[in-house]
Order: sequence, then C-alpha cells, then structure tokens
Amino acid sequence: MNDNEQFRAMVIDKDSRGDIHRQIRQCTLADLPPGEVLIRVHFSSLNYKDALAVTGHPGIVRHYPHVPGIDAAGHVAASNNSSIPVGARVLITGFGLGTEIWGGFADYIRVPAEWVLLIPSAMSIQESMSLGTAGLSAALCVEALLKNDVLPASGDILVSGTTGGVGSIVTAILAKLGYQVVALTRKASSESYLHQIGVSKVINHDQITKEGGRQLCKEEWAAAVDTLGGTILANILKRIRYGGSVAACGMASGTEFSTSVFPFILRGVNLLGIDSVQCPLLHRKALWEKLATEWKVSCLKNITQTIRLDDVGSAVKSLLAGERLGRTVVALE
Repeated sequence: MNDNEQFRAMVIDKDSRGDIHRQIRQCTLADLPPGEVLIRVHFSSLNYKDALAVTGHPGIVRHYPHVPGIDAAGHVAASNNSSIPVGARVLITGFGLGTEIWGGFADYIRVPAEWVLLIPSAMSIQESMSLGTAGLSAALCVEALLKNDVLPASGDILVSGTTGGVGSIVTAILAKLGYQVVALTRKASSESYLHQIGVSKVINHDQITKEGGRQLCKEEWAAAVDTLGGTILANILKRIRYGGSVAACGMASGTEFSTSVFPFILRGVNLLGIDSVQCPLLHRKALWEKLATEWKVSCLKNITQTIRLDDVGSAVKSLLAGERLGRTVVALE
C-alpha cells in the first residue's frame, strides 16, 4: 500500500501552552509507527484508559500527537509475517497499543507481529471488541479463581464495579459457569441491568464501608473480583471467607489501599494480581478460545453499546462521570 494513502484518526495533540486538543483528521500511512503488520481497523472499544488518553492524561499519553485506543480488530492489510496473512481476521489488546504507539481510534494501525492474535473462528470481529481488554481481564480473573479452587459450591462471589466493562463480563461468565454473583455498585438504578447479566444479589458500597475501622469483619464471600481498588479493595479483603481469594484488576477508585495483615495470616486470603497488558500471546490465545466457546456469554449484546468515532468525545465524558453501563464498541467501518 502507498504510504501517502490517507485515513481517519482521532488525534490528541498538545499546543505550546500545554492545552490538549482533540480532532478527527486525515493522516497518512507514513504517520504510523514501524511494524510488521498493517491492519484495517473495523472496530475498537472505549476503555477507562482510553478515556484518560483522550483527555491527555500524562500517565497514559507520553508523546504528541497521539491516537488513543488500546483495542483494535479488523483485517490484515499488509504483513511481513507468514503466520499473519493478508486478509486474516485479527485483534490486538494492550501491549503498547494506544499508549506507546498510535492506537485503534483510526482506520489503520501498524503493530509488531508479536502483538497480533487471530480471532477465534467462533467469534465475529465485532464480538471480539465487545469483549476487548475488558473481556481478556475478565477471563484472567475467572482463570485465577479457578486455579485457586474457587468453585460454585464454595459460596457467593462478590464483583465490584459490576456495571463496568470488566465487571459486567466477569459476572456473565461466572453466572454461566454456575456461580452465585453478588454485585457491589453505587448505581441503584442499574439493578435491572445487573440481573439481566446474571447477578443474584445487589448490594451498595455503604454496606461494606460501615465498619471501615475494623481490621477484620464478618466472613461473607468465598471470593471476589475487584475492579476498583482503593478503600473498596481493603474493605472486601476483610470480608472474604477463610482460604478465599480476591482477583484485583482495576484502580477506578484509587491506586492505593491500606489494610492489616490479618486477612492473609488469620484467614489465609489470597490477593491475586491480574494484568492483561503484557499477558503473553500464547496465554491470550487460550483464553480467547474459551471466550469464544465454553465461556461465551449469551448476554453480550445487553452489555454492549456501539458508537461512531465522532461520538467518542461525549462517550468519554459519560464514562468518566460513571454514567455508562457495560462495554462501548467504536465502529470504524
């Protein structure tokens, strides 16, 4: 393909005064970073990290101009790698996409071959982005609980941030596998949505903060998936049953938390760290196959909203305000 060929991209830039500007504009293939695989993007998705990038958050965007989008899926337009042929259906999540290099909020991306995963045959391109980074994170959480012998018979599983992308998908997977899921949320109005995706009980954040000063509280849940971090994670740990586990994968409520050692040394609680960004490709492949087959959820359409690239700005505002439910797919077709 000609390096002068033009395509649309959402470009975030910073002017000489330090002000951040966002514009959908024409770029050329020559603007893209070097890499073995050029991909025509059909769908991306909007994640919390993308919302920060769109606003120019310095912890996410290191160089300007920049194109956000940590997820992308589409067809291979050009390739220097024989295992990734032209025309193949592929997806990329994490690694440095949308952070270190230009991301999926564009018609084209160019990436290293070791970032590229073939989409499972039982999954559509759009479905792969209905899951995206959130789906991979959710799968890693479920896998971590299973590896630590958390079974449906073990008891209720708490999921925090249940109306978000990771929380929604992990809830749906756990419900499909026969677990009883307790949703922790601030959004009282979302109870109908939560029951649609498999939640058996809904509780408010206030119910786990009322004894915030205690180092241990009554044992309530066999395990938990925490997408929020901060004091929420600290309060969850105090209520996990003996030998239980907490898979921690998010920081929407804070990057730091304070707790005692008692959940760990008196109840044998396991705190399981979950990272989807640098997860090795072979591990990803196995999890994506599960997401396409035995862990495939029937309520994915209920979890997903689809927007156009022009709508990303308003969607970012509602996401940062905590007003969006589930996953947001960005269509670039």
